[in-house]
Amino acid sequence: MDLIIKNCKLVDKLGEYNIKVEDGKITDISKNPLKGDETIDIKCNYLMPGFIDPHIHFRDPGLTQKEDFKTGSLSAANGGFTTVIDMPNTLPKTNTYKALKEKIQIAKSKSVVNFELQAGHNTLEEMKKMITLKPISFKIFMDLESDESLERIFKDLSTLKDTTEYNGLVATHCEKKAIVERETERLKQKGENEAIDYTYGRPTISEDESVKQAIELARENNLRLHICHLSSSKSLSMAKTASKSMPISWEFTPHHLLLDNTAYNVYGTFIKTNPPLRPKNESVSVEDLDETSIIGTDHAPHTLEDKTKGTWNSSPGIPNLETVVPLMLTEVNNGNIDLNIIPKIFSTNAAKVYGLENKGEIAIGKDADFTVIDLKREGKFNIDEFETKAEYSPFDGWNYTGTAVMTIVNGKVVMDKL
Repeated sequence: MDLIIKNCKLVDKLGEYNIKVEDGKITDISKNPLKGDETIDIKCNYLMPGFIDPHIHFRDPGLTQKEDFKTGSLSAANGGFTTVIDMPNTLPKTNTYKALKEKIQIAKSKSVVNFELQAGHNTLEEMKKMITLKPISFKIFMDLESDESLERIFKDLSTLKDTTEYNGLVATHCEKKAIVERETERLKQKGENEAIDYTYGRPTISEDESVKQAIELARENNLRLHICHLSSSKSLSMAKTASKSMPISWEFTPHHLLLDNTAYNVYGTFIKTNPPLRPKNESVSVEDLDETSIIGTDHAPHTLEDKTKGTWNSSPGIPNLETVVPLMLTEVNNGNIDLNIIPKIFSTNAAKVYGLENKGEIAIGKDADFTVIDLKREGKFNIDEFETKAEYSPFDGWNYTGTAVMTIVNGKVVMDKL
């Protein structure tokens, strides 16, 4: 069957358009009426290329009490996302051929949206095996590795790039292990700690030093660097400078853009995440978003029990898939973000970085992944209405203006609130 999506506003064009979809691909874009077996009238709302979240944790396998690929992908669709990229810190870690193959099968059987998987690093021989399963990139949690270990990992990835089909893209969690360990231990000596102490146990300098190191190692080993959840304004400045001489990209989370570390005094350990929220004068903000930016939610759900074990033992992570689009559209309506960059920061730029050649734009021949946006719909976040298993969010109860009202994956509607 072919599908017609009619009365579409496109952010970069005047007037209304009609889109034809056949076999999951875009086959026609026209102001003139089009004929098809099925028609969806989106009522002059904005049609955008399907949103891509390059950073999610669906906890499957091994931690499915927190989330699984079914609930996580439903959460993604509900939030307006058509493609997600899952991280490798599950149980077991996705750092062997066997574990990666198992996760692919799990995701295929459960996911209602498109997915890609990041692989964790391992021995060179094991990574060569994993490459045959086509992980989208390799992820390095630099806060868990010594300097010596990081030198070896980046060197192995360089060799992997030269000897296999590996595309040379490495995604990094940038916090300096030695600084985190030293500062955390110093703060624990106080005896009693408040939730905000966690931000000083993983201070901004730990990210800045780690970003500097990641840039140097990626450059030395001829790798493409993607910095996950960049939260420090100084790190952003370093990344921008590096971009003039090497392939580098970065992503922002909604919580780092909209909140600073004083939020710990309101939300306690529910706002705990890595890297932590920063002091306002050291943090990135909505003002840092431009047409080159990427939003990555770092959707990281936990149980309520996990989140209420005190400053140091509570699990770090915030669920964001169902809040981020309305949050950013509210910023559009408030005049803080240009509507024209929304499809870029949510889709086009991530597609380019991760080599998703058939995604990220509305054009003939591209995949029929779409996010329909009602820019004026108002509401209030209610965690009880979310698809995620997580039962907490710092944004619960916030008002918003603008939201995703339909998600179409490969030409099939998977969320409809139109």
